[in-house]
Amino acid sequence: MLHGAADCVKILYVYYTQIIKKEAVEMEYILSERVKTLKPSAIREIFKYAADPSVVSLSAGNPAPEAFPTKAIAEISAKILEENPIGALQYSVTEGYPPLREAVADYMKKKYDVGRENDDIIITSGAQQVMDLLTKTVCNEGDTIICEAPSFIGSLNTFRSYRCRLCGIPVENDGMNLEALEKALQTEKNVRFIYIIANFQNPSGITTSLEKRRAIYELAKKYHTLILEDNPYGELRISGEDVPCIKSFDTDGIVVYAGSFSKVLSPGMRLGFTIAPKPVLQKMIVCKQGEDVHTNSWAQMVAHKFMTEYDFEAHLTSLREIYRKKANFCMELLDQYLVPGGITYQRIEGGLFIWCRLPENTRISMSEFCKKAVLNKVCVVPGNAFLTDEAEQCSSFRINFSTPTDEQLEKGIKILGKLATEVL
Repeated sequence: MLHGAADCVKILYVYYTQIIKKEAVEMEYILSERVKTLKPSAIREIFKYAADPSVVSLSAGNPAPEAFPTKAIAEISAKILEENPIGALQYSVTEGYPPLREAVADYMKKKYDVGRENDDIIITSGAQQVMDLLTKTVCNEGDTIICEAPSFIGSLNTFRSYRCRLCGIPVENDGMNLEALEKALQTEKNVRFIYIIANFQNPSGITTSLEKRRAIYELAKKYHTLILEDNPYGELRISGEDVPCIKSFDTDGIVVYAGSFSKVLSPGMRLGFTIAPKPVLQKMIVCKQGEDVHTNSWAQMVAHKFMTEYDFEAHLTSLREIYRKKANFCMELLDQYLVPGGITYQRIEGGLFIWCRLPENTRISMSEFCKKAVLNKVCVVPGNAFLTDEAEQCSSFRINFSTPTDEQLEKGIKILGKLATEVL
């Protein structure tokens, strides 16, 4: 049913296929052309298996449970429902809760110099919706989107759902290969935008250097294309110095910035935002009206009060300390158990993920290694899942350190290390 990235969860499909066959009815379902070729997210399929309590899941991308400000959210919610229940429960404007829009715009301008006179902001149902709205707004079927290779599977699947052509650019230690990027801009037809996660990229953990950010911006300007800068992890730097956002030097109105509250407040609240040139944003608003009318009003009001009435910076400092400890512990475990077995990785400066690579010319493929890991009760995500072509060869896999406990993390990496020693 699936290939490449999903090989490691094939055992799931045998089970689910049997159930589907038993429950099948005599009905032919006609699917649209644009969804016929879409495949389930390999990560979501892995989640089904990882739900087994005996399995150590290093495959998720969830924030650490201890990172949620649950007490503050409860206090704020009670206050909102006491003082302004109708505002929280009634329909609202598509652009977003005005006080939150103002607070986010002010925060982004003061802290990151993001936002120009020709820009505006809307609040979205998670940053994932920004990918969908922009693609719907500027892309026709067959148009090209240039992506990092590897890149975030959720965005890739969104782009695929509009039947766009995906062109992957190899990611080096400091960001996209500029020579390959310019060649793609010269040769690919109807390039609509360049999609980039410049900070602690998912899945590679790479941070694009300032030099490459400026070069990517200049190339986009030269070849008259947009940049979609996705920055869900930017607040989670654990070492090194902040690098300016690409959007911060956007004097030409070519960068659409996607931000998120998922990693700093709560993913379940489904809050994101975009700061983009007004002509593009106006059409994105029209598209959003047809999708969900507006983003959750209660969640927007909670986020606004959290940003303005609580110590937001202190909260971010606390998050960074949580992830600094977890990331450093994870890298210590990798050095102790995986590196001796031949698996390498690049140290990260932030985010939630580490990209591990099998040695060259090994006798076992990455997908086989991941399948063996699953059978040994550890879930990781095969690298193919993050490529524009899942059939392409890949020797890497992604692990997440934020979701498991320290005990689970140590147990899972020990198992991976033992497996690496046995099979590599």
